[in-house]
Amino acid sequence: MNIHDIRKQFPILDQQVNGRDLVYLDSAATSQKPLQVIEALSKYYHEYNSNVHRGVHTLGTKATDGYEGAREKVRRFINAKSTQEVIFTRGATTALNIVAQSYGTANLHEGDEIVITYMEHHANVIPWQQVAKSTGATLKYIPLQEDGTINLQDVEATVTSNTKIVSVMQVSNVLGTINPIKEITKIAHKNGAIMVVDGAQAAPHMKVDVQDLDCDFFAFSAHKMCGPTGIGVLYGKKEHLEKMEPVEFGGEMIDFVGLYESTWKELPWKFEAGTPIIAGAIGLGAAIDFLEDIGLDTIEKYEHELASYALDKMSQIEGITIYGPKNRAGLVTFNIEDVHPHDLSTVLDAEGIAVRAGHHCAQPLMKWLNVSATARASFYLYNTEEEVDKLVAGIIKTKEYFSNVF
Repeated sequence: MNIHDIRKQFPILDQQVNGRDLVYLDSAATSQKPLQVIEALSKYYHEYNSNVHRGVHTLGTKATDGYEGAREKVRRFINAKSTQEVIFTRGATTALNIVAQSYGTANLHEGDEIVITYMEHHANVIPWQQVAKSTGATLKYIPLQEDGTINLQDVEATVTSNTKIVSVMQVSNVLGTINPIKEITKIAHKNGAIMVVDGAQAAPHMKVDVQDLDCDFFAFSAHKMCGPTGIGVLYGKKEHLEKMEPVEFGGEMIDFVGLYESTWKELPWKFEAGTPIIAGAIGLGAAIDFLEDIGLDTIEKYEHELASYALDKMSQIEGITIYGPKNRAGLVTFNIEDVHPHDLSTVLDAEGIAVRAGHHCAQPLMKWLNVSATARASFYLYNTEEEVDKLVAGIIKTKEYFSNVF
């Protein structure tokens, strides 16, 4: 993996921010886009912009081929059995809401249990809170170990015969924890529950095989994996999707419309109402091509090495608190003593360094950590050790600035 050749594919990185070379360390929020993706989007709009499925003219056929070709790329990328199991959505949040609103509402009753963890993103908390309120089901949380990992014995103790849904993120967007999804799925299935996986922080960084995981649903977003914003994927086992009702109606998902009754198209289109996200799907397909050309195993190995380097360098900073386990995905979440994360982020931005500050859409986890906010540096395939060094120097400069001010 030639990091310098890879960086050349990301034009946005070749700029200065506040008079300094940009150091972009916020890929867990959204990744940058390579030329391959930008050009695929441009080509669609320049050469064959048209609606899909509905027309028989040349542009419509090309657009349909591009859209459905992207679905096949996604199927291969996550190793789904069929393209019927690949639903295009607006993002991982929409995908998780579809599962909660359609599957959850139809299958949960009073006394049933939904099990999640304290580390979940709000997108994997609020939909389950809402469906629990509407059905009378109970929301339960798997406890975390001190380092922010999950103990399978705790999963066994939390998931019971009353549990109908277990929904867990594969990789934490705050702690970097890589959860044992395959083993949790086995426990869920043993108790008669289905397994839902928030894969937003996993799909961009490691190989995902939904058949090997045996999960029932898997959600992820394009914009975190070098693709465009506004599109994501819901994978679902066909046996579940066929029984589920759509949550949006009209346009593409229609088979027949009468005055008082209507019927839906077959999978996957019955969940894709209206004009679909055509350009987004084509851009996602180009992003998958880009990532697969490099190799997901190569990307994962590189990011683990970079995260390890960052942990080593950052742990030497006096007054720093780093959250999460030693073995983690490519991000480091931390706080600096007597410096608010927002102040730290502001000073780092003056140095051209982009990090995240806040609760990271994980307020239950912030409460568990006993903090109101943290700073987060998240890495991707285009980041370097030199950029980590600049981050460390920026943190030290921030500490010195605030110690002199106060």
